[in-house]
Amino acid sequence: YIMWNMLWPILIVVAANTIYNISAKSTPANINSFASLSVTYLTAMICSVIMYFITSENKNILQELSKANWTTFALGLAIVGLEFGNICVYRAGWKIGVANLFASVTLTCVLLFVGFLIYKEVLSLRQVLGMIVCVVGLILIVK
Repeated sequence: YIMWNMLWPILIVVAANTIYNISAKSTPANINSFASLSVTYLTAMICSVIMYFITSENKNILQELSKANWTTFALGLAIVGLEFGNICVYRAGWKIGVANLFASVTLTCVLLFVGFLIYKEVLSLRQVLGMIVCVVGLILIVK
């Protein structure tokens, strides 16, 4: 039971990321990226509102939205950057497996430093050695 509680969110992330990357790579080259993202966000908004009403006991969505702070808006901006960046990555010719692996490994290394510098998480020698191995791996992958 405890293992399932740890596993199911990862499975959702992996499944959604798979669909996400296939969709980003398959976005038509002749559509403006932001026009495409507008449809994407309209779809996401409709799904989010439906899921809010399905999962929330409080049916007053305006009251719930009043609880939002800067992080809600920052996440929105980050998502636009993430999605626009991925569309551009694939339009630039990156292979689907290599692009995502390169970005994920790079992000993991950056987040290890963010955790250390901002959240005072421990950065162990093992993690530093792991980052070095990852950087060597990235060099081998892109050659």
